[in-house]
Amino acid sequence: MTDLQMSLIAASGVFVAGVFVYNKWQEYKAKKSVERVFASEHEDVLMRADGGDAGIGGGVRHEPSFSLDGDSGADHAAPAGAYGDGPEPEAPVVRTADASTPPEELATALVDPLIDCLLPLALEAPARGDKLLPVLQKLRLVGSKPVHYIGLAVSGDWEPVKHGGVYTKLQGGVQLASRTTALNELEYSELVTRLRAVCDEIGAEPEIPDMMEVMQEAKNLHRFVAGHDAQLGVNLQTNGAPWAINTLIAALEKQGFDVRPDGRYVMPDGEGGHLFSLSTNVTLAEETTSRLTLLLDVPCVAPVRDGFGAMIACAKSLAGRLDASIVDDFSQPLADEALAEIAGQVQEFYADMDRNDIPAGSTRALRLFC
Repeated sequence: MTDLQMSLIAASGVFVAGVFVYNKWQEYKAKKSVERVFASEHEDVLMRADGGDAGIGGGVRHEPSFSLDGDSGADHAAPAGAYGDGPEPEAPVVRTADASTPPEELATALVDPLIDCLLPLALEAPARGDKLLPVLQKLRLVGSKPVHYIGLAVSGDWEPVKHGGVYTKLQGGVQLASRTTALNELEYSELVTRLRAVCDEIGAEPEIPDMMEVMQEAKNLHRFVAGHDAQLGVNLQTNGAPWAINTLIAALEKQGFDVRPDGRYVMPDGEGGHLFSLSTNVTLAEETTSRLTLLLDVPCVAPVRDGFGAMIACAKSLAGRLDASIVDDFSQPLADEALAEIAGQVQEFYADMDRNDIPAGSTRALRLFC
């Protein structure tokens, strides 16, 4: 072996050792940056050892299901995803309060420290919303995760960036998790690249959180969401001949159901949302059905609305009107005692969501689960 070969081998060894030491140093810095980047007043409930298990759903969506057991702490891997070459999909709409809601509350609904990765943007000089908005619109989604912005107005209040406003600082936020996935490395890398381009256009300097820390926060939040992704359903089984769909539609409309553009039947909640939905369990081409399913998306309905109680009352009314029986997924009759027991477990589920600062039916819950 020549001296040159020996030198190359030695140099390679030094390089590999240097890379190893550098990676360990980066890991150490990431751990030290946790409190600095994600300081919060409240307990990090998503890091609890019990995983926030409420005994419903078990981290797996059943449609419909009365299975109330399972391990809500199971870790659900988030599939990688990034934009393709097609157009960027429209950003999801965040349901917020009405126009009388204080600007600070509206701002928190858009950029929420508990469920968003915060992205401070330091402006070089005060800027008008009219100038900022067209540029900020270029980055509203990364993968399937919405990106929102709020601004510190000259009045001293944080508010959604709007036309006519003048802002001295901006705060961006990308949602860390959704019902299906957690923010992943590819999405975060894309976010950083596109955010820097946006900042160059508006004259701002972004503060980019450490990727390792953000990925851990995203996994923790998605673990919580998966463990509380509960849907409860009841079935109506005909006691006689199958129902004709045309006749059935009239009965459902009398019961108060609306037909959505996607063909779903939903029971309105009176404020633009819905309490529960109904499926005929057949395709549009079918003329009859012998089974209906009412389904409640538990984390999306506030306890005060008693979505489960309303769904059961509707099922009983339809059962009398259509000559049907209320049954479970295995066509076994559901007695009032069983329904009352499930209602109690739903209340326990709601209490657990409250303890985790994500009340069912709240703007925060709707962003995560709907």
